[in-house]
Amino acid sequence: MLIFREIARTGSIAGAARGLGWTQPAVSQHLRHLERQAGTPLVLRRPRGVQLTEAGRALLRHADAIATRVQAATADLEAMVQLRAGTVRLAAFPSAGATLIPAAMSLLAERHPGLDVRLRAAEPPQAVAQLDAGEVDLAITFTHAGQTPPGTGELTRIPAGQDPLRLVLPRTHPSAGPPDTPLDLRALADDTWIGGCERCTAHLLQTCELAGFTPDIRHGTDDYVLTQALIARGLAVGLLPQLALDAARDPRVAVRPALDVRPRTLYVLHHREAEQIPAVRSALRAILDITATHTPAPTG
Repeated sequence: MLIFREIARTGSIAGAARGLGWTQPAVSQHLRHLERQAGTPLVLRRPRGVQLTEAGRALLRHADAIATRVQAATADLEAMVQLRAGTVRLAAFPSAGATLIPAAMSLLAERHPGLDVRLRAAEPPQAVAQLDAGEVDLAITFTHAGQTPPGTGELTRIPAGQDPLRLVLPRTHPSAGPPDTPLDLRALADDTWIGGCERCTAHLLQTCELAGFTPDIRHGTDDYVLTQALIARGLAVGLLPQLALDAARDPRVAVRPALDVRPRTLYVLHHREAEQIPAVRSALRAILDITATHTPAPTG
């Protein structure tokens, strides 16, 4: 089953052989044996690799679960022998990676100094893809109100708090203050806007259309430092999450709550069996402890 999973992951028998350090005939022999046991072809041989059949795709889901259970068993044994030593790999979207996750990693280091924690910055779709591919153990993601939460039914998805969205304007803008009073988006209907990542831009469009106008989006970047730099120069206005402002706040911009704009929801995702791995379980607990106590910094 694990050999078959490697064939599916690499897309070819040759790729699986290279990954496993075996010969192609040996890998082919194991595949033929598995297909005889299954009673049906699992792959279609193509000139440049293989394509999974419907039966192969069904079996792959079980192979992934087996691989995770094998990893869980190995990690359990290592934790017992090495006093909870182990590695946990995280993928987090940039603003969480600059705020919540360093705090969680620090807390985890205090609780379990023997753990090796590794972080990758990745937007939610990429983080989920890395989790599916077995490249990370936990994916920290978000979804905007009205959007489908990330991940599939094969993954465990845990809500981890909310992140308010704030309107960011030049300090010279007529609507720049007062900072604690929510601002109606319609007050900015005639302004030039900055869009973010694909999902964030889609949310901005939907939110503004619900408010009764279509925003004039002239710029697009998921870099919240660049976004604020453009706004500070009076070139646009934008809608940024509080975590992005916590990570890097440009003193030249004004920030106001957005009226009737719902916050985005944070999630931590993992494979169902992964929580049995001590390092993953400890990291998950630290992340949830930090997100439970996190409060956005005051705006103004």
